Amino acid sequence: MLNQKRVVIDHVSPQINGGDFFIKRVVNEIVNIHAHVLVDGHDVIAASVLYKHEKSRVWSETRMQLIENDEWRTSFVVEKQGFYSYKVEAWVDYALNWQHGIERKIDDGQQVKSELLEGILYLQALVKKVNKAEKTYLEKCIKAFEDETQYAIAKLEAKSKRLHAIFTKYPEKHLSNSTHELQVYVDRKKARFSTWYEFFPRSASEKEGQHGTFKDCERLLPRVAQMGFDTLYFPPVHPIGEVNRKGKNNTTEANKDDVGSAWGIGSKYGGHKAIHPQLGTVEDFKSLIQKAKDINIEVAMDYALQAAPDHPWVTSHPDWFKWRPDGTVQYAENPPKKYQDILPIYWESKDYKNLWQECLDTMLYWINCGINVFRVDNPHTKPYYFWNWLISEVKQKHPDVIFLAEAFTRPKVMQQLAKQGYSQSYTYFTWRTSKQEFIDYINELTQTDQREYMQPNFWPNTPDINPYHLQGASESMYLQRYALAATLSSSIGIYGPVFEQMISEAIPGKEEYHMSEKFEVKYYDWFKENKLTLLITKINELRHENEALQQTNNIKFCYVENDNLLAFYKWNTEKTNELLIVISLDQYYKQQGTVQLPLDAIGVASGHTLHMHDLITGSSYNWDQEWNYVELHPTLPFHIFKINK
Repeated sequence: MLNQKRVVIDHVSPQINGGDFFIKRVVNEIVNIHAHVLVDGHDVIAASVLYKHEKSRVWSETRMQLIENDEWRTSFVVEKQGFYSYKVEAWVDYALNWQHGIERKIDDGQQVKSELLEGILYLQALVKKVNKAEKTYLEKCIKAFEDETQYAIAKLEAKSKRLHAIFTKYPEKHLSNSTHELQVYVDRKKARFSTWYEFFPRSASEKEGQHGTFKDCERLLPRVAQMGFDTLYFPPVHPIGEVNRKGKNNTTEANKDDVGSAWGIGSKYGGHKAIHPQLGTVEDFKSLIQKAKDINIEVAMDYALQAAPDHPWVTSHPDWFKWRPDGTVQYAENPPKKYQDILPIYWESKDYKNLWQECLDTMLYWINCGINVFRVDNPHTKPYYFWNWLISEVKQKHPDVIFLAEAFTRPKVMQQLAKQGYSQSYTYFTWRTSKQEFIDYINELTQTDQREYMQPNFWPNTPDINPYHLQGASESMYLQRYALAATLSSSIGIYGPVFEQMISEAIPGKEEYHMSEKFEVKYYDWFKENKLTLLITKINELRHENEALQQTNNIKFCYVENDNLLAFYKWNTEKTNELLIVISLDQYYKQQGTVQLPLDAIGVASGHTLHMHDLITGSSYNWDQEWNYVELHPTLPFHIFKINK
């Protein structure tokens, strides 16, 4: 069937893969819509964005504005969690087209009596739609348009802004065209802004050589809160397999007292729905979760879909594993790494429906225990569509749940996981070291369509990654890395207390910790304080006080001629909070340079005095030029300036 249309709508953004995937926002964020809207000839056209929450029956509407070159824009605010639908609608606006035409003729001195009579038709069409005052005004206009003795008045009213406003308020959408519906998923704020701290519960004991418990972890909660972390992430807390258990330093033969890798999940004590008996009970875990919530910390749980050889699944669901002709199962590998203590799940099993359901039931079990944040181990080794299904199922009943994808792999794989529903993503930040690498990578994350669906989480270190630049590094390097992560990204994390205590002994030639905590219980002086703990605490405090640091995308790099100095401007949506950050990338020597302020972005002219308040030192400076001198020392390798106009 032929549908008569004239207005073309093209290049609608944002949308991901033509609408196959939803874009993402958090509550009270803005969705900026851009589209190309055009029509044949010279008629006046209009366009709107229609949007509604999934639980609303009525569409809200916001008019688009023509910017230039047939490009139209508008925005709307998402106020509730869940899905919103949005679409662009456009039409030839015959009433405005009439007003535009008659205005040009009047300005040219032409007689417009016939055009006034034509305009009556547009006014009469609105009389039943408008309010009482508007109705009175329209009736007055109709009389003037009909009465030749009121010709002068009629011309003025035909051109009037008041009439234009009424036409705009009550459009006649004749032969309108609209796009298909697109979606935005709205999460709670924590999906965008979070500060993670990771430690192994088994290393939380006060006594050296003793396995830690959840009760020991409760003792450490005030320390985590005092340092400004709002998310406490634990590696797997399940029973650890005894068959092929790894020994210290990842040896393939374990001694009697070796505790094994927490990721070798499952033993005679249970599987993914059980707690390691040396950590405590499920009730102990629930108590820890609640006490953390009482001081505004959420416990994040590791969700690792893999099994030790003695996991209960191996005997109760053998079809969930791929058996070789000799009756064994190939252990997990990520060449050159080998994981003899782990059996990968066979995702092409004929019994995949029960497998998927058990994976969902496992997550729901821990959600019912009070967990709302999951760090998912190696999601890129499981089917993408499985994650889409699982995350969708969870979000329908538990919209507060947040998923962090632990996937240090190929870019498009990481992007695909984000598209399929992951709330946050690990990134390549850990390996970015030079000024140009930071600029290129951050611009990729924030200036391409990745900004619409991928929330980066920057980690300077993890139990798996002891990057070369931290091995034997100075205090200054650790300060640099934390300042970089905490100001470039709104979601960050560290593996402690290894990071803040600068424990960095590595396996020679590898980015791995020597005598890694992954395979043994460690003992720490948990309440040790140093310059790092002090400045981490201060930076985290600033992140909570400054909205500019609670999002990632509003960033503009500033020119500074020194390649060892990275400078960038950040701001919140309303520009009521604006920061300039300058970070030295040199851990050994003083660095100095002249920073070019982005005056256009800040909204001031050269010569206007900006009051720059250093939020770390408390010092203040007045800058009234576009170019300004900065100097940084290894002892404090960064400035975080608050800009006051």
